[in-house]
Amino acid sequence: MHKSLLSASLFALALTAPLAHAFEAGDILIRAGAITVNPKADSSSVKVDQGPLAGTNLGGKATMNSDTQLGLNFAYMFDSHWGIELLAATPFEHEVKLKGTALGSAANGKLGTLKHLPPTLSVVYYPLDSKSDFQPYLGAGINYTVIYDEHVGSEAQAKGFSNFEADNSWGLAFQVGADYMITDNILLNAQVRYIDIDTTATVENNSIAPGTRAKVNVDVDPFIYMVGLGYKF
Repeated sequence: MHKSLLSASLFALALTAPLAHAFEAGDILIRAGAITVNPKADSSSVKVDQGPLAGTNLGGKATMNSDTQLGLNFAYMFDSHWGIELLAATPFEHEVKLKGTALGSAANGKLGTLKHLPPTLSVVYYPLDSKSDFQPYLGAGINYTVIYDEHVGSEAQAKGFSNFEADNSWGLAFQVGADYMITDNILLNAQVRYIDIDTTATVENNSIAPGTRAKVNVDVDPFIYMVGLGYKF
C-alpha cells in the first residue's frame, strides 16, 4: 500500500515538475578559459613606399607566431535557440618577422612585437532541443581588432629599423562551438573561430637610405581555439 502511494506520488511529481532546460530566454552565460590565436599571416611582399627608393619591391614576407591568453565570453539568450555573444580576452602578443627579402640578413629576422585585442560580437544559433545537455552552436558576427604597443626589437634596431606601426582592422567572424551542461548552471565549452583580420604594417630604416619606409600588407586571418568553463545565470 505504502509503496503504491509512494510510486503514485513520484509519478505525479514527475508530471507536474518543469523540465530542465539548457538555455531559455533571458539566460546570461559567462565563459572563461584558455584561448589561442594562430595567425595564418599570409602577407604581400615588402615594398618601399617612402624615401629615395620608393617603389622598390624587396620581396619576402612577414610572419607572426601564435599566442595563448585568458579568453572570456559573455552571451545573452533571446530564446532557447538564439543569442548574442561578445568575445573578449587579455591582450595577445605576437612576434613579427621578415624573411626572404632582397636585403638578406640586413632586414630578415625578428622585426619586433605587437599586441592586439580582438573584441568580436556574434549572433549564435543552438539547433538542438533545449532539454539536451549537449548544445552545439554556430555563430557569425563582426570583429574589430585593436593593434597597439608595436615595438622594434633590439636586433632590428641595430639594423637601423624604427617606428614600427600596424593598422587596426574590421572583419567578419565565424565560429562553431559546443556547451555541455555539467549541472543546471555549470557548463563545459569548446569553440573554434575564424576571423578576417587584415592590417598594413610600416617600418622605417634610415640606414638603407634617409627617409626610407617599407610597407607590407598582412592577412592575419587567424583560427582561434578556446576551451573553458562557463556559468549560466
